[in-house]
This record gives sequence, structure tokens and C-alpha cells, in this order.
Amino acid sequence: MKLYILLLCVVAVLKNSEALPKGSTDYEDMSFWLKSGQETLHKILAHRNNENRAKNVIIFIGDGMGLSTITSGRIYVGQLNGQTGEEYQLAFEKFPNTGLAKTYNVDKQVPDSAGTATAIFSGVKSRYRVIGLDGRAEVKNCDKKINEVSKVTTVADWAQQSGKDTGFVTTTRITHATPAGLYAHTNSRDWECDTSIPRNQQDCAKDIARQLIEDEPGSQFKVIMGGGAQCLGVRVEPIDPDGCLRSDGRNLIKDWKITHPKGKAVNNTEDLMSIDITDTSHILGVFSPSHMPYHTMKTAETPSLSNMTMQAIKLLKKNKKGFLLMVESGKIDIAHHANWPQLALRELYELEEAVKVALRLVNLEETLIIVTADHSHSFTLNGYPTRGNNILGFGNKPDQKPYETLSYANGPGYFYHRRNDSKNVNETWRKIEEDPNRDDPFYRHFAPIYLKDETHGGEDVGVYAIGPYAHLFRGTFEQNYIAHAVAYAACFKDWPSHCDNAYHRYFYDINMAPKKAKFNSAVQNTISLAALLIFVLITFVRL
Repeated sequence: MKLYILLLCVVAVLKNSEALPKGSTDYEDMSFWLKSGQETLHKILAHRNNENRAKNVIIFIGDGMGLSTITSGRIYVGQLNGQTGEEYQLAFEKFPNTGLAKTYNVDKQVPDSAGTATAIFSGVKSRYRVIGLDGRAEVKNCDKKINEVSKVTTVADWAQQSGKDTGFVTTTRITHATPAGLYAHTNSRDWECDTSIPRNQQDCAKDIARQLIEDEPGSQFKVIMGGGAQCLGVRVEPIDPDGCLRSDGRNLIKDWKITHPKGKAVNNTEDLMSIDITDTSHILGVFSPSHMPYHTMKTAETPSLSNMTMQAIKLLKKNKKGFLLMVESGKIDIAHHANWPQLALRELYELEEAVKVALRLVNLEETLIIVTADHSHSFTLNGYPTRGNNILGFGNKPDQKPYETLSYANGPGYFYHRRNDSKNVNETWRKIEEDPNRDDPFYRHFAPIYLKDETHGGEDVGVYAIGPYAHLFRGTFEQNYIAHAVAYAACFKDWPSHCDNAYHRYFYDINMAPKKAKFNSAVQNTISLAALLIFVLITFVRL
């Protein structure tokens, strides 16, 4: 009997160990790939769309997580788990529905996080560096009349109006561009506290931190977690130069405590994880002066993205009408700007871990989960490295000069790799194979054009979805569509949805052609031409 159980265990292990072990050159044969293809086909054929109402919505944003980052991150995580890496699937890559979002701003081919966050959360595209205002508002030029008519509402507003609880979690400042896209309206993403607004604009604009604490929908968030204590008026030492300092003498965390007497304000992991959720109405967690530290560098006092996500969902689940939560792994982007791919990929790993937490805590029959990025980066996975090659290693063929598999089109990595101590024109760059710092998380990968900060990339980004109406995310669409699909799935108040019988009847029973009807394209063209001729004739008679 014991031998039988042992054999079953061995079979079970073998069945779940299709990943190629790290260092293996015994590659999968024809039968493996034929079986793999058929398994994927059967899985997709067996899938049935979930058309329940989305009681809960969780939107995960990997800031700067373009497709090259996802591919590299997949290999990175797989290799950390002892595999060759290429065959690994991130948790959200297993979601049944995938689409591509076009990320441009109304005035830029390649976007920034302010404009993209506005699009994702409001359903309206906006200008580069502008948050919560449509294309009529100018960058860094506040005009009260224009701002009033161009102000947009967001999924947070719509969820609150529908009786749901709302909140967000981020590893950046809670006033940074992506989370601010949920609640703020400002002509500049940089106006995070009062001192960052030019004096001639201060009578027109309220800083982002005050909007979060004082104005709806921010003031109604049940969960706010991330960094950025300086922007809220908390005096900490040493001062982080990346975060602004308030000059109005206000401590907005104290103000929040007054308006939320049953809420908990915390600043470390122990206090966050020890909160009695049943006896807490709100959570405000601010864990660093500016952005939170990279996961690789953080101490136990700083909660992980998974920690914050867990506590956020536990609190928001108390509302029987449901909730909306945004979770951002924001430092993927910040690492890429510095040409630090190792740190960027580790932050992507943290996003995956947070997604896994959410999947454990919610019921997918009633929870729509979306994982996407706001934009990409000028980050590339290139060369001809062998299967299972270290993703942070070299991409060259054996007979070529070593170069990195992961590199950037621009950024500060240029000067790190540039040689200035040689008169030989063929010795432009350092020999990377001899660099002793390559294992350092802050090692900068190569960039052929110098910029202080590496730029974003303009290609489409992936949108991965599971849960009610996840099938709405397929094909290629404008980024602002995401908010419209969320509103439809969750049946937000005053928005077209599958719960609205009048809307559904018009668009699905009347406006759409009957399934059995057959149309002749030539007849349709004739009818269209006749209509056009009648219109022209009527117009001519009126003249």
C-alpha cells in the first residue's frame, strides 16, 4: 500500500514538472509540443464566458510593464524557481482573456503615466502630464473655467455612487501620477504638494495631496496605502529629495484621522498586519517619506505589495455591495528609468505575488480582475541567447563580442558603459564580461544614447482579465475603453451595462441585426448610395 501511494506521488510530481530544469539541454520532443498544443486548444474550447455582475473589481497596474518587461519577467521568475524560464507563466498570463491597449496621449505618440492613468480610470484620454482633465486643459496652466468643464469622473466615483467601497495600494507616493488618476484633477502631475505649484497658479489649483484627503472621491476611500509622507506634511529625517515638502504647516494624516475616527493610520508592517479588520472602518498606510523602497532593498518594517493587497481586500470585502481596488507596482517604471532591469523585474515579481493573493481571497464568479500596464519602456530583449541563458546575462553568439540580452534605447546607462580612458576608436565601451558589478541590483544595463532618465515606450500594452465579463477584453482597443468595460461589467450607476434592461434591449435586441438574417453587401451598398443621393437632392432643393 505504501509503495502504491509513493508511486502515485511520483506520478503527480512528474505530471506537474513539465518545466525544463535550469541548465538542461534535453529539450522537449515532438510529442510534448503536440500534447501541449492540444491541451491549450481544449482549455480554450472548454472556456465559458462569465456573465455575472462584477460585484468586485480589482485593477492591477504594472507601471511601465510593457510586453518586453513581461517576457523578461516571466523568464526571470522562472529562473528564480529553478527552471530555464522561457516556459514559465506568470499568474496573470493564465487568465483566459487578453487584449492590447493603445497607450498614446491626445498630444503624444509615447505617453506618460498621468495621461494613461486618466484614460484607464475615467474612460477619457487626456494630455501628457495632465491628470483628471480632458484635452481642453493645458499643461501647467490652470484656468478655472476650462478646468471645470474638462473635469472627468472616474471608476472610483462611479463605484462609490453605486454603494461600493473603494481604495488603492501603490509602491510609489500615494500622490504619484497613477494613483492620482483615480481621484485628482490637475494641470500638472508634479503638483503633489503646495510648494510644487507655481505661485501664480496657487489661487487656481489645489495640490494633489489635499485633493486626496479633502475632496471626493479621495476623501471617501476606505483604503489608501503607499509612500509619500512628506507630501502629506509629515516631517521625517532624512528628507527625501524626490518628494516635495509642504509649506502650509499642515499634517494631512492628522486631518485624515479627525475625519475617520474609526480608521487606522499605520506606518510599518507590524501595525498594518495586526489591524483588527472587523473593528476598523478605514486604513491609511504611509510607509516612507517618498516612494517606497525596492523590494530587494526593503527591511521587514516596510510591508510588501502582497501585504498591502491582502489587508486592503480583507477590509473592502466587508461591504456586501462589493468594492473597487487599484493595486500598482509602481517601481517597475522607476527602475527602468534608471536602466536597472534587475530591480524592475523583481518589482514585476512582486506584482505577480499580489495577484496570487487576490486570487486566493476573492470569488472569481463575482470578481473581475484586470492586470495591465499604463505604458511600456524603451527596453528590449535581444540577441540569440541559448535556451535557459541567464536573462540578466549576455545575448551574443559564441563567436561574437559579448553584449547584454537586456538593454535600453536610451538612459543613464550610456555613461556607465562609455570608455573615456582609451585612444583606440574601437574601444568605445567597457568590456561587460569583465565588469565585477554585474550582480549588483543597481547595475545599469547598456544604453547607446545618454538621457538622465530613460524614456517610455509607445507600443501597445497587454490587458489580462478573469472573472465576470472578462471576455470584454479582447482584440486591440484604445486604453480609455478599459473604464467603459469595467462600468459595464460592474453595473455602475448611470452607466450603460448588462444590468440596464433598456440599454441592453436597444443594443442587443433592436439595434443589432437578427442572427438568422442574411445581408447582401451589394444590396447594402445600393441602399447606402440611394440614401446619399436622396440627402443630396433634399439639400439642393432647400438651397
